[in-house]
Amino acid sequence: MKFRPLHDRVVVRRIEGEEKTNGGIIIPDTVKEKPQEGEVVAAGPGVRDEASQIIALEVKAGDRVLFGKWSGTEVKIDGQDLLIMKESDILGIVA
Repeated sequence: MKFRPLHDRVVVRRIEGEEKTNGGIIIPDTVKEKPQEGEVVAAGPGVRDEASQIIALEVKAGDRVLFGKWSGTEVKIDGQDLLIMKESDILGIVA
C-alpha cells in the first residue's frame, strides 16, 4: 500500500536502540524506553501560508531525526509500526 501524508505531516520509522549496555548487560523489553530517533519514510508537500503559497518542509525521506517522547500517532502500515507527526514535533535532523 502506498501512503502519502498531507500538508505538514511526516511519517517516521523508529530506529531501535541498543539491547545491551556498555557493560554488556542485556536490557529486557519490559524496561526499554521507546526510541526518540527515527528515519523519515515520507513527508507531505508542506503547509500553506496566508497568501496560499506552499511552504516546503525542512525534512525529506531518508533523514534521521529526533522527536519528542510523546510525539506523533502510532499506526501500522503494511505490517510496519510507524509514527505520523507534524513537522513541528521534530526536534532536529541528525547529521
